[in-house]
Amino acid sequence: MTTTRTDGRTERGNQTRRAILERAVAIASVEGLEGLSLGRLANELAISKSGVFALFGSKEELQLATVRTAIKIYIQHVVQPARDLPVGLARVWCLCRNWLTYSERRVFPGGCFFYSVSAEYDAREGKVHEAVARAHSSWFTLMEQTIDEAKVAGEVRVAVDAAQLAFELIALLEMANAESVLHDNFTCYGRAAAGALSRLRDAATNPLWQPDSP
Repeated sequence: MTTTRTDGRTERGNQTRRAILERAVAIASVEGLEGLSLGRLANELAISKSGVFALFGSKEELQLATVRTAIKIYIQHVVQPARDLPVGLARVWCLCRNWLTYSERRVFPGGCFFYSVSAEYDAREGKVHEAVARAHSSWFTLMEQTIDEAKVAGEVRVAVDAAQLAFELIALLEMANAESVLHDNFTCYGRAAAGALSRLRDAATNPLWQPDSP
């Protein structure tokens, strides 16, 4: 009986934590991580502030947990589907397409979570800055590595600078996100997709390369 009660409390605590972080990532994508507070989340979710404090301990720990949760959601929507594809240009394009879809469908209400909080924390110091910077760097590294893998597979020209191409592709994606959020104009996603496809065709060993899906 004691084990059953303990398991029940643990599960309720996990459910509460998930509910708090689900709300936290939504708030942070619109208002930034500084928009989070233990008291605000307690009020919005009708939870005692002491209960929220017991789960996170401080605003900084809440912010860090929010970043970790956003990373998991990002991987689920952007990264994981591309892993099912063989190495090559199709995988690079899948990352681009997934990113645009993730932003356009507003997986986070404020567009790309990391675009928003990177601007908020780029000139700051501390654990939250470091967590955001690591996530941002990991995305650039993944894109560059995926291009390098496509080069090894013979689908990208040897002369192509993978770091430069990754930078240009990500710049197109992030500009689409910024324009859509600022101006509520979603035509920019098509422009970014066209630009990314153009850069990939320029980099391809086969000048007639086309993705299997648009």
